[in-house]
Amino acid sequence: MTTDIRTATLETLPDSEAVALRMAELFIEGVLAKTDGLFRVALSGGSTPKRLFEILATPSRAKLVPWERVEIFYGDERHVPEGHADSNHTVGQSVLLSHVPVPAQNVHAIPTGDTVEADAQAYEKTLQTSYGATELDPKRPLFDLVMLGLGTDGHTASLFPGQPVLKERKAWVGTAAPSTAPYERITLTYPAIQSSALVVFLVTGASKVEMLERLVEGDSSIPSARVTSEGRIVVLADRAAVGEGA
Repeated sequence: MTTDIRTATLETLPDSEAVALRMAELFIEGVLAKTDGLFRVALSGGSTPKRLFEILATPSRAKLVPWERVEIFYGDERHVPEGHADSNHTVGQSVLLSHVPVPAQNVHAIPTGDTVEADAQAYEKTLQTSYGATELDPKRPLFDLVMLGLGTDGHTASLFPGQPVLKERKAWVGTAAPSTAPYERITLTYPAIQSSALVVFLVTGASKVEMLERLVEGDSSIPSARVTSEGRIVVLADRAAVGEGA
């Protein structure tokens, strides 16, 4: 049965460090629990995921993960040249992936060398190859874990307010050209995110108080609140984000 944000589990944690640590626990638990096939995860960009990557790269935690059983994807990407400082994959590669023994063939950066539309189509084909089908089966999620953030405008991944990609119901990957943020974007669509066993929102900081409240209330006027999952949705928020102070 499809889960929407109104039935999500909200966990309030002391601070952003605790949020990153809790996300590390969920990631490690998920990989260890997956006994058939690869554990497919869609990573997020931002400061809290970066801290998560640092935690997972520490020897004490990295050794807990059978990295050969992990397959890495990204929830979205800025359409910038390979190696650009603003690229989510550049951060993921430098902070986490270059420090753990995940096989190179299991890491799927979103391509950015062609037009944004062509790169989005190429990434969809990469996802379909990994999944082994071109149609999503609700009983067989594409992702074991999707990590998402929450913008102060209510966006998540690169599903920005007012963008045509919000209406996409067939394609797994789409594009966005937000007027409120730099660069064209490539993003997972709602159908691809829905095809997940677990979606986790990482929400930290006092600037997110209003949007977090709207998110957990299921305010469908903001893109993040329209996220659904074939499995569970968990919101990890620090006290600042829930309005309890730093």
